[in-house]
Amino acid sequence: MEFRIADTFTDSLTKLNGHEQKAVKTTAFDLQLTPDSPGMKFHKLGRAKDPNFWSIRVNVDIRLIVHKTASSLLLCYVDHHDKAYAWAERRKIERHPKTGAAQLVVMPEVASGSIHFEYDGSAPPSFKPTLFNRVSDAEFLSYGVPREWLDAVRDADEDTLFDLIDRLPQEAAEALLELATGGKPTIPAVVPATADPFTHPDAQRRFRVMTNVEELERALEFPWEKWTVFLHPAQRALVERDYSGSARISGSAGTGKSVVALHRAVHQAREHPNACVLLATFSQTLSDLLNVKLGRLVGNEPEVNGRISVSPMPGVAMELFAKLFGAPQIASIVEMKLFLNEASRTVREQRFSQSFLLGEWTDVVDAWQLKTWDTYRDVARLGRKTRLGSKQREQLWTIFEQVRAKLDQRGLVTWPEIFGRITEHLSRVQDRPFDFAVIDEAQDMGIAEVRFLKALGSTRADGLFFTGDLGQRIFQQPFSWKSLGVDVRGRSHTLRINYRTSHQIRSHADRLLPASLADVDGIEERRRGTVSMFNGQAPSIEVFDDSAQETAAVGRWISVRLTEGIQPEEIGVFVRSEPQLERAIAAIRAAGIAAIPLKDRVEIEPGRVVVGTMHLAKGLEFRAVAVMACDDEVIPLQDRIESIADEADLEEVYSTERHLLYVACTRARDHLLVTGVKPASEFLDDML
Repeated sequence: MEFRIADTFTDSLTKLNGHEQKAVKTTAFDLQLTPDSPGMKFHKLGRAKDPNFWSIRVNVDIRLIVHKTASSLLLCYVDHHDKAYAWAERRKIERHPKTGAAQLVVMPEVASGSIHFEYDGSAPPSFKPTLFNRVSDAEFLSYGVPREWLDAVRDADEDTLFDLIDRLPQEAAEALLELATGGKPTIPAVVPATADPFTHPDAQRRFRVMTNVEELERALEFPWEKWTVFLHPAQRALVERDYSGSARISGSAGTGKSVVALHRAVHQAREHPNACVLLATFSQTLSDLLNVKLGRLVGNEPEVNGRISVSPMPGVAMELFAKLFGAPQIASIVEMKLFLNEASRTVREQRFSQSFLLGEWTDVVDAWQLKTWDTYRDVARLGRKTRLGSKQREQLWTIFEQVRAKLDQRGLVTWPEIFGRITEHLSRVQDRPFDFAVIDEAQDMGIAEVRFLKALGSTRADGLFFTGDLGQRIFQQPFSWKSLGVDVRGRSHTLRINYRTSHQIRSHADRLLPASLADVDGIEERRRGTVSMFNGQAPSIEVFDDSAQETAAVGRWISVRLTEGIQPEEIGVFVRSEPQLERAIAAIRAAGIAAIPLKDRVEIEPGRVVVGTMHLAKGLEFRAVAVMACDDEVIPLQDRIESIADEADLEEVYSTERHLLYVACTRARDHLLVTGVKPASEFLDDML
């Protein structure tokens, strides 16, 4: 007998208190091990429309709802006695007549009161046009709409749509949202009538087979992290596809790119039993999060888990460099400014500012690892709009040559040089430390990192797999991947279904960015067509006369969220930079709650609100987020604007500052508050 759990079960489990959850998990483990034990008190639900629904007694009041057949046992729901029975009485599990997928269907007659407008004669009705007049029943069925819901779907308008999709299976809800926004949905796969309906790709994202107690334990321990268990069919197809070269998966915040990266690394490790897989990202914070999720996914598969190395890109480079050349001494930004300043004084008649010299060194000379005059003379200075004549380049090279000499004399290296020396080594040897590399948040990789990865994955056509979002690029200047030998054209795909962020929050945050973004190689990422799977409250954007008013208002907002049942650790407060952290901490204290500052490593503790800078918000998610101190000269940061020495840098500063605010806002699932003090950031007007 196959033992399965449904995503509705993990969702319902989170709503019980800790003592109740512990009792439910014990019963679930016993049920998996000995489903026919006389101690299991199965009770037939006579009023349920599905004859295979049974209840199991956990304690005096808590009941499990299971779907039991001769070949399978499925955990569906858990709650207090009356609520559990009521849940089961208005649902059934059935094979969809068109797609063949197993679906958990809410019976429409129960929900119809909130779907259909009822005119009581007290005021004239305000009718809105229906959304799907031109869609036939056959087309609705092809998208996975249950037959019982055809009438309600046909009558849906813009006011009832989100109420409707909350009651439909996910594939049907996604199709209706796509249709409502002018898109053409993908038709789900159709399986033969003889096939097991639970093996359908759509069924597999809501029902999961548990093969052992350890796997069930992981699935129940972190219900909020169910994405590590349930994959969307579109995500699964991208994870398991055989690619003829490097591939890149894009998508706006909340579309599951990191989960795709995680599953791709696991897939490669399973498919290639002797391979070593690198799962990397740009920061220690995100690396820690991926490592935790990896343990939840394959913690009971040591032969798989042990061959996947999770690390931030700098950590990968540091470890490999130390093995090959010894521990490096990395030059600080202060030292680099000093070297550039000293060298520039020796070159007469040069009129370059210190900020221009630092930018030219960082974005051109060091990034491309230019070691000779010839290479600097001929390099295309992509992204640098200040034109340089031959004499100016000669002057600049004289300065940069001295800087390189100072670095060598003091035994110092830069990060691009670390990656460069490892890349040179890999080009001379056959062995590679990793067979496959999966890179999350790839939009923040630099030139040296891409060159390194190209060398790392040169032995396999599908050795490199990237996930990222150009709208979240906050660290690196744009450059051509193709010029470095990493060509993802024809193997670039976009995720368009957002499960993390409500429709209202996503749509307001998207206003910070253009409708589409293109990289240097011309690959375009379109934000239009992305749909959120749930409705919510519109974000609040408020501007105050002074910081004291802002602090008090944010404190009250946090207090309201707590009274609604949101836990302190499910709330995040973010600011642009460290100087604004005190304002955020003061607001949290005003709510009577302790704060825990984010560091390089994620620390989230029960009972404490998370506070940090926008840069550290990457990869995190919270039920409620407050983004504070969005003042003029704070975002975009005035110091960055004043340091600009190249026209292209001004555009880059504004873009990355917008991206930062977008990242912070899209950490929110259900509630978002954005605040500032007069005069507020110009970006806030764009969100209104």
